[in-house]
Amino acid sequence: MKDTRLRDRFLRQITHDHQWLQLFELLPDVSFFIKDRQGRFMALNRQGYEYCGVAAEADALGMTDHDFFPKQRADLYVAGDLACMDSGEPIYNRLESAPESEGSPRLVVTSKLPLRDKRGQVIGVAGFSHRIDQLQRSINSVDTFVQVVTFLHAEYHQPITTVQMARMAKLSVSQFERRFCHAFGASPRQYLLRIRVEAASRLLADTSRTVAAIAHATGFHDHAHLSRSFRRLMNVTPSEYRKQHALLTSR
Repeated sequence: MKDTRLRDRFLRQITHDHQWLQLFELLPDVSFFIKDRQGRFMALNRQGYEYCGVAAEADALGMTDHDFFPKQRADLYVAGDLACMDSGEPIYNRLESAPESEGSPRLVVTSKLPLRDKRGQVIGVAGFSHRIDQLQRSINSVDTFVQVVTFLHAEYHQPITTVQMARMAKLSVSQFERRFCHAFGASPRQYLLRIRVEAASRLLADTSRTVAAIAHATGFHDHAHLSRSFRRLMNVTPSEYRKQHALLTSR
């Protein structure tokens, strides 16, 4: 208790010009961010705003994940932020898809905690992430999931079963599903579905192939299966997505 009081007394003496944020600029392999309750960026370090694809922090302030990242990935980041803020509890070492283009197999490990005002009310969230390939690869579970996820991104167009994934991870099906869901916030089948929808999005935007042909190429049973899954995750049909993308690129 004495040490805590000493710490608190010292911290109250520090000026409020946010000088401590400068420390995060010295961590080139770490993406750091602060967001408010509405999900708007309030602070980022260099790695953070470079992920957003802008040249300076000021270009990202007041913007949200949906302004910079693919919808599915932005939805996941926002859901994690809301879970942290609503529960008031930190989230440690959560595996997520990297904030990059759709279809990227790269993963990040993210930790975040709720930010409170002087009255104790949660007013935002702060967090940081490391890319998996920048971590010490000493944790067997991380290595296992990297192998499985890399496989899913490479072979998503093939029939893939949970049994097959569990065997690759050297776990029982129940252990694999439980640990995968804890790490990603989604079941293995849900994660694979996201990969397939991302792949379909790219083909819809970049090719003139029919929806049925794209369904076959991305591992869906048929046109209807792709359409149902796509609408559930993207809130538009494949045809609507193609039209929207064509309008954006024609401007």
